[in-house]
Amino acid sequence: MATIFSKIISGEIPCHKIAETEDFLAFLDVFPCAKGHTLVIPKKEVDYIFDLEDDLYLGLMAFAKSLAPAIKAAVPCKRIGVAVIGLEVPHAHVHLIPLNSMADMDFSDKIKISQEELSEIATSIQKEL
Repeated sequence: MATIFSKIISGEIPCHKIAETEDFLAFLDVFPCAKGHTLVIPKKEVDYIFDLEDDLYLGLMAFAKSLAPAIKAAVPCKRIGVAVIGLEVPHAHVHLIPLNSMADMDFSDKIKISQEELSEIATSIQKEL
């Protein structure tokens, strides 16, 4: 059964896309820990990040790294945090989260954000790429 991320990749479910390559997609989390919280995923559906083939795993991390400076430039923060939890969606993914404090990485404390604001943030990050 296709995951929600696979449905986003296919265009079945819309997203606030940040960047895309042949193998990877980055988009804003609609239930973010902080403004600018970005999900980075491989297009290949693999449940567990450490089950990715080495090339795909390294490519995913390099793609995530390439996005961090743009997120930091678009969303005022001290740095971009990286998290891999792997329990929420059975599709390997990396969280890039703008941090000003450790509390910004609290996955049990999501912020509410409008679709309009998500669109504005996505556009701001894209302009920095």
